[in-house]
Amino acid sequence: MSTVLLNLIIQIVCGIIGGNAVGKASDRVDLGAVGNTIAGALGGIGGGQLLSMMLGTGAAGTAATMGGMDISAIISQIASGGVGGAILTLIVAFVRQAMSGTQAP
Repeated sequence: MSTVLLNLIIQIVCGIIGGNAVGKASDRVDLGAVGNTIAGALGGIGGGQLLSMMLGTGAAGTAATMGGMDISAIISQIASGGVGGAILTLIVAFVRQAMSGTQAP
């Protein structure tokens, strides 16, 4: 399996976990199971790709040039995917609240 595909899978799964965790942590930002999952997955991909660009490693990561994945690359994909999923879920929830006219307590 290519490292690019493996990175994307890690980012999506961790983004889903991050999005659902944030949604379940507070009723104010809960988009429902499907909404949390979709926002989390997209945020996971976006967060992972953004971190890769900021670190200058590209989508495949530095380890791809050495023929494999190292543990630091996997951990960075997990962290960036989870955080990206959580952040995008929060953003979508706050935009939805703003558009519906409800005030956050």
